[in-house]
Amino acid sequence: MNTWIKVARYQLTDRNMFVVSPWGILTLDFLIVLGIVASIPRSHGQVAYTGALASIYLVLLVAGAMNISRQLPFALALGVSRRSFYAGTALLSVVLAAVYGLALTALQLIERGTGGWGQNMKFFRVPYLLAGPWYLSWLTSFVVLALMLAWGMWFGIVFRRWNVIGLLSFVAVQVLALTAALLIIGGRDDWHAVARFFNTLTIEGLTGLLAALTVVLLAGGYATVRRLAV
Repeated sequence: MNTWIKVARYQLTDRNMFVVSPWGILTLDFLIVLGIVASIPRSHGQVAYTGALASIYLVLLVAGAMNISRQLPFALALGVSRRSFYAGTALLSVVLAAVYGLALTALQLIERGTGGWGQNMKFFRVPYLLAGPWYLSWLTSFVVLALMLAWGMWFGIVFRRWNVIGLLSFVAVQVLALTAALLIIGGRDDWHAVARFFNTLTIEGLTGLLAALTVVLLAGGYATVRRLAV
């Protein structure tokens, strides 16, 4: 466990990757969207919905991939085992997801208290996903952030093991799997069943499914890194 903590601290030496980039880009997006919303005439009481909050999730996906890909060879050269390095990186991802999820929830509460930043704008409040009690918003944010980081980690490990061809193949497999699922649903004309499932799925249920997917991604990354030769 002590080694895991040291690895997590080592990963944080690149603060631009995990701190400056995600929050810097999110802040810039927020200011741009706020300026646009304030300049567009709207009827009284009309809510302005935005999707710019997704930027921090996407940046952390990229950060998870780039960081583990860049740091892994050096860590192994220092004598850190693959298992310890991966566990320490996963530990950092979970902690960051929890802290960042709490920060996003605090910003959501400020947004509620200020009437959408004085513009009736929903930037940190996302309909259905992040619109409930603060603790549920935190839990959902935490899970989705952890999922993005875990997914990015797996991308980075695949790239380190099989280079660009392997990475493209990894992406292609995921696209093909999604396409096959859509074709099967369409072939069976089960779209109504799918619609019913998502219409009855609560945010708690969706968060649970995403948490299970995060565990699967972490397990996949671990299985890949164990056979990595650097």
